[in-house]
Amino acid sequence: MIIKQISVFVENRPGTLAEVLSVLSEHDINLRALSVADTADFGILRIIVNEPEKVEQILRGANLTVKMTPVITMTIGDSPGGLLAQVQKLSESSINVEYVYAFAATKGSEARVVIKVDDPDRALRLLRGEENAEREDAGEGPQFYW
Repeated sequence: MIIKQISVFVENRPGTLAEVLSVLSEHDINLRALSVADTADFGILRIIVNEPEKVEQILRGANLTVKMTPVITMTIGDSPGGLLAQVQKLSESSINVEYVYAFAATKGSEARVVIKVDDPDRALRLLRGEENAEREDAGEGPQFYW
């Protein structure tokens, strides 16, 4: 499914992550997934939450630079080659994978994956095996974020 990911641009210094997480905690926001990428001077905190619009407002209110991005989420088999099979479908159709983050579920044999691609609607159709499907209404969001 396509969901909204929040990216928070932060200074790369001790305590920054704790500051952002503190703001979220103060507003009873539960994180579903988190990734941090950094350079020498700044970092990008990427988060999945169940109310992204609300969280975007909260973070902007805390004077943070925030961007909302559509990403694909999926559950795959937690086995060798599980992610490869999905990425190959995208690669074979010239869809660029910009970044991925994933984690294995604590129970069962599944892993959860977040993928940022250059064409999320088309990528989702390919992953579902619906290459010729009509374009989905991008304005509709899921009712539950995994």
